Amino acid sequence: MRICIYPGTFDPITNGHLDVLERACRMFDKVVVGVAKDTAKEPFFSIEERLRLVEENLASIPEATVMPFSGLLVDFAKKQDASVIIRGLRAVSDFEYEFQMALMNRHIESGIETTFVMAKQGYNYTSSSLVKQVAEYGADVSAFVPKNVNDALLGKTIP
Repeated sequence: MRICIYPGTFDPITNGHLDVLERACRMFDKVVVGVAKDTAKEPFFSIEERLRLVEENLASIPEATVMPFSGLLVDFAKKQDASVIIRGLRAVSDFEYEFQMALMNRHIESGIETTFVMAKQGYNYTSSSLVKQVAEYGADVSAFVPKNVNDALLGKTIP
């Protein structure tokens, strides 16, 4: 069974994330969506909220599961018997950071490869950070996120 990890903070999960996930599921038997607990970013949603928001979108994707993780991504991948890490790329600007991470992960664990999946046109300018930023000002972000995420953003008290 070919297993891959699709890691991220998913704060929140976007339609772009779901597009990459669906395409990863066509390439692998099982995709574990790894939601990072430890992050240098200040999450808008708690780990429990992020896990729930991701899980609610997996009902129609039987090959995917969601799990929290902390620590090194390659250690999490090994525990899941994954041989590949999937990373979505929106633009050339994403590539440099992702390339550095892929090389470091390969240095730490040579048996785990990184595969880059290009964002579908229309999602290449969307990020969780941008979605949160414009939602804070009351802009409609429903075209960029699943309904449950849009509802969660609308229901969240924004300071």
